[in-house]
Amino acid sequence: MSVTIKEPALSETQMVAQAEAALADISKVRDAVGKVIFGQESVVERTMVALLAGGHALLVGVPGLAKTKLVETLGVVLGLDGRRIQFTPDLMPSDIIGSEVMDQDEKGTRSFRFIRGPIFAQLLMADEINRASPRTQSALLQSMQEYHVTVAGQRHDLPAPFHVLATQNPLEQEGTYPLPEAQLDRFLMQVDILYPELAAERRILLETTGVEDATAENVLSATRLREIQTLIRRMPVPESVVEAILSLVRSARPEQGNAETDKHVSWGPGPRASQALTLCARARALFDGRLAPSIDDVRALAEPVLQHRMALTFAARAEGMSVRDVVAKLAKAAG
Repeated sequence: MSVTIKEPALSETQMVAQAEAALADISKVRDAVGKVIFGQESVVERTMVALLAGGHALLVGVPGLAKTKLVETLGVVLGLDGRRIQFTPDLMPSDIIGSEVMDQDEKGTRSFRFIRGPIFAQLLMADEINRASPRTQSALLQSMQEYHVTVAGQRHDLPAPFHVLATQNPLEQEGTYPLPEAQLDRFLMQVDILYPELAAERRILLETTGVEDATAENVLSATRLREIQTLIRRMPVPESVVEAILSLVRSARPEQGNAETDKHVSWGPGPRASQALTLCARARALFDGRLAPSIDDVRALAEPVLQHRMALTFAARAEGMSVRDVVAKLAKAAG
């Protein structure tokens, strides 16, 4: 029989002291990332929120918008052991998880030995994840939810912390596969990356075509990141924010009393969306220097948390509606 030992609750003074220390560290991370990634403040914020909340993120954007560079930069800045997998149509599950090989010792005794794959990393970059077949994509399901993999009946724990930042090009091209709904639900957020603004693109043009290029510097450790993640889980959530989250998520499901949702939404988000909104709202509050989340945090995070957990009806798509339009209306009414 296992016994769960709860950590003692922090006093308000301890909470404030730890939060102030976390704010200083987060500020260093923002500055370090800003030296390499120009513009895209919203993208950096949302990706950082996903990591601070202890989850995974799906980065969606056309080629050339520094998705891969952002992941590499965060790995260096946060002091995480990072690995990169280029997803291709011929990639196999064993290329991700690893495989068993047969060894023979000096006495001729044979035994199997497990060779770990690139998934055994603290930060896994799944580059162009939608180019792999569903069979290969399924290799990530157990690891993203349970933080271990099972090979030949043996459990192998993944490093802690463990995060998956996957990139995806939103282009219908030959050799791409849509991600299964179960896998999409394991991503805490979907972060859409748009084209940079003029000032940011001008800076990119001038600072990346010279002899020297900006490089990322490490300012945090994996241990410190885990401490901040634990602090975020301890942050109080006002009852009004809890009610706003429940109202928003439940209103996005068909047959829950919302006429607009019943008309336009085929299927909606499950309880994991409520959990994601709660964690991300806490992380965003700390990222902005606050000790408790607000309803504004819920509204700001509604799109990246809900859009990949919903599907529109055929009629709604025929009318030219998008999931973002539906989420925006629901978020406006939340709270």
